[in-house]
Amino acid sequence: MSFESDKRFNDFKHFPRGLRRSGEFTVAEADSLEKYGTVMLALYQGNLAPRDDVESAFIEQVKSGAAGNNPHAKVWFKYLKVIGPKRVHRLCTVAGGANEDAGGSFEGGGGGSDESLD
Repeated sequence: MSFESDKRFNDFKHFPRGLRRSGEFTVAEADSLEKYGTVMLALYQGNLAPRDDVESAFIEQVKSGAAGNNPHAKVWFKYLKVIGPKRVHRLCTVAGGANEDAGGSFEGGGGGSDESLD
């Protein structure tokens, strides 16, 4: 049987409350990771040689970056994406530079003086 291991997979560094309670994975995905994750990690790191064609296909798909129809590769890619570095998108500009005064001056504009009222 493929991905068989006696040890359950847990990543308390990234998921201190466990994979199931993280909210990142479905119940089926968390079950798959807990059941097969130890072997998936060993195959991914190169510490274990593939024992059958399913594990060989998993390694090829992980190396190529395409999961295809392999459920093991899909859940492993999702795990790697979740534990990977987070992207930060900022919607602000950095102050300074040549156009520092552009658009921020209200001096010399009309509408604020009492002289135009008769």
